[in-house]
Amino acid sequence: MEKQSVFAGRSLCVIDDFTIEERKYLFEEVKVLKQAMEKNDLSVMDRYRINDKDFGIYEVFLEDSTRTKESFRNAANFHHVKVSELNSDSSSFNKGESFADTFNTLSGYSNTIFIVRSKIEGVCRWLEDECHEYALRNKLWRKPSFINAGDGKHEHPTQELLDEFTFMEDNTWQTDSIHLALVGDLYHGRTVHSKAAGLRIFEKVRVDLIAPPELAMPENYLLEMKKNGFDIRQFSSIEEYLKQSDIADKWYFTRPQLERMGDRILQRQDELRNSITFRKEFMGKLPENTKFYHPLPRHKVTPTIPTFLDNTSLNAWERQSINGMYVRIALLALIGGKIGSGFVPSESKREREDEEYIFEVALDQEKPKDKVISEGVQPIRNGIVIDHICRGDSPSEIRDHMRLISSVLHLDEEKGGEWVSCGHKDETTFKGIIFRPGANDLTRKELKRLAAVSPGCTLNIIKEGKVEKKYRMQMPPRIYNFDDLSCTNEACISHPVQSEGVPAMFYRTADNKFACAYCGKTHSFKEIWKSRKK
Repeated sequence: MEKQSVFAGRSLCVIDDFTIEERKYLFEEVKVLKQAMEKNDLSVMDRYRINDKDFGIYEVFLEDSTRTKESFRNAANFHHVKVSELNSDSSSFNKGESFADTFNTLSGYSNTIFIVRSKIEGVCRWLEDECHEYALRNKLWRKPSFINAGDGKHEHPTQELLDEFTFMEDNTWQTDSIHLALVGDLYHGRTVHSKAAGLRIFEKVRVDLIAPPELAMPENYLLEMKKNGFDIRQFSSIEEYLKQSDIADKWYFTRPQLERMGDRILQRQDELRNSITFRKEFMGKLPENTKFYHPLPRHKVTPTIPTFLDNTSLNAWERQSINGMYVRIALLALIGGKIGSGFVPSESKREREDEEYIFEVALDQEKPKDKVISEGVQPIRNGIVIDHICRGDSPSEIRDHMRLISSVLHLDEEKGGEWVSCGHKDETTFKGIIFRPGANDLTRKELKRLAAVSPGCTLNIIKEGKVEKKYRMQMPPRIYNFDDLSCTNEACISHPVQSEGVPAMFYRTADNKFACAYCGKTHSFKEIWKSRKK
């Protein structure tokens, strides 16, 4: 094995686990490998082989797959390593064993890279952390790596890699711009969800979303595209799209998964399929050099790309599929440490910074104000007052959230109450106030909980009729280590319905929401508490 690189031992759980710079490096290696394999140049091909019979690559496909599974199997066999497959029908999953226990056990059998497909979202991210701890506890030589081969409706990062490679191949390797139409089931299609971040490899991105409302791109991915600066347009059908003149030269089709959407949708399936299926009458309306792509499979009865297009210049999906094996060979070579030692990133990886979000107010520096008591609220002599709760919300929303705050902070059994008030200068803006006479000062952990459940509020600690301490709460950058947190996505590995014991964890997004660390689903600060669901 060659000198270890920055890629060795890494996991690919979502496309952003590899930076744009790292993906471009990968694609340069794929170009060299593809040319060598097309020419059967063994001397070059051997530079990419891990060639270690003790190096274990394990396929675990808990959901049906042909292309991803077989291209990974062939990619793994290329490396002359130990290749194994878990038979999910007879595995310990059927005996109630957890993902962590299963993969920890397999890690101990000299398996280094796991390729995992599952309907449960965020599996690879959880296993990356959990199996790393297992490897440290048991002094395993190699830390196991995980490659997400598709998890529910979340992401499919290796498909995104081969898509990007093929787009660049048809873009004469230029990354200055791309104009891409995404056509089909954008709601369920994890391959198009990965594009919300993946297409950032191009400097200027124009994306036309073509789908009826029932199959439209989920709002969180649409917002991510806009946050990344993509120019977005939306159309309900191919026919509507082709009535205007600004047509993309790259079209990416996905298979409609109407069977997931119930009888009401199935009754309209002919209409919905027709809106996203290319027809012969559209042929003359396409720009010169247009290419069609598809992650496959396409339905043999109702294909969105009909077979009459197979022998036309539009057909890029076959080459796209073949590229999948080249990309996956190179990816395994990178993670396995065979190649990549020559890559030197232009900037060091940014470490997570934990910023402060609980601020104690220096009372002696505060400007004196006229003491104004909110209507209906009597001063307390000793206790706590939480003020400015959900300022700007409606009274009913504020009352509802104050009940949640009281539950999260375990204040339900204390005396006191809640009040909705408005500003003395603006009687149209409401805020909530919680007062608990006799309550003690909050611990640091309780302060963290308050900031998480009510960012923007103020906490006053009252002693002998005076404010002894005052804290202002801002939105935390992360929320974790609280037993009563829960992602609302039932398909997420951390959701209680999965019974995997995965602690919920959230990261603050640029638009001040909280994204699940595993499945990526975004929530408001009001939605992530189990008390909300009681």
